[in-house]
Amino acid sequence: MTKNAENIIVGISIGDLNGIGSEVVLKTFEDSRMLELCTPVIFANVKTLSFVKKSFESTSMLHGIERLDQIVIGKINVLNVWHEAVDINYGVNDEKIGEYAIRSFVAATKALKEGLIDVLVTAPINKYNIQSEDFKFPGHTDYLDQELEGNALMLMVQDNLRVGLLTDHIPLNDVASNLTEELIRKKIETVKQSLTQDFSINKPKIAVLGLNPHCGDGGVIGKEDDTTLKPALKKIFEKGTLVFGPFAADGFFGSNQYEKYDAVIAVYHDQGLIPFKTLSFGKGVNYTAGLNKIRTSPDHGTAYDIAGKGIADFNSFKEAVYLAIDIYNSRNQYAEISQKPLKIKEKQS
Repeated sequence: MTKNAENIIVGISIGDLNGIGSEVVLKTFEDSRMLELCTPVIFANVKTLSFVKKSFESTSMLHGIERLDQIVIGKINVLNVWHEAVDINYGVNDEKIGEYAIRSFVAATKALKEGLIDVLVTAPINKYNIQSEDFKFPGHTDYLDQELEGNALMLMVQDNLRVGLLTDHIPLNDVASNLTEELIRKKIETVKQSLTQDFSINKPKIAVLGLNPHCGDGGVIGKEDDTTLKPALKKIFEKGTLVFGPFAADGFFGSNQYEKYDAVIAVYHDQGLIPFKTLSFGKGVNYTAGLNKIRTSPDHGTAYDIAGKGIADFNSFKEAVYLAIDIYNSRNQYAEISQKPLKIKEKQS
């Protein structure tokens, strides 16, 4: 069922409180027009965020709640996930702060899973201080992949530039051994489905980058492009998916080849994210494609070096909110179209 814009509930996990996450969240919703697009629910504590507000003179008015059935449309709701005082020290890597980040994230994920919020936008975490006996995941994406249905894929988005990854948070020396025909097929299927239902692209064109320099130069600089990538892409193309490549990665973005495609899939993390972040100018969004629920995040980290100074740029977080809402609406439209039977007019004699 289509919702009014302000009734779309955007859940927000607060991230690392010693970083810039809480600042960019509050700055995003200082603009009252944002509350005409959605209703935010921040999973944190209203007293904690009131302290954060004072550090950069935020004008945001916060509405504390104890349960999600107390959400007030058109206000910045803060669900009290904890009640004790939190010792915030901007710029400090603190395991205790990591625990609060995960408490917020786990509670928000549970609400997303249960349909109590419509989408989830996550503020940045520190991947080191979140590790514990109860949480042993490299980051948000891996936990969401476990908790939600589907196959998670990191898709970086900025307008019509979309960059996905075959492998994400693994060491570089493990990339080649993880590159299999099954992985390639699954990731391309995920990107294709996301482009169709999340971005309303009917017959998406997908480019795939090569693993080795110059795609291996015929096996002189590595054989994986010839033995694994090319055969896999050929099979996928023959089954009807418009996938092309592998392309040599070094000149692909500089020559603007990426503009010919609806998405580009990089083989490993930095191969995709370095050109993406160079081109996106701080407005990029990290979207977890392939799941039955919607999660986005800004494309930056905790930025300890500027935390607490009131100078953090909130545009990437705001874009993450916009994209989550856009995808939510696209999925609803896709579902409505998919359920409608095709009506064929009969010829009148």
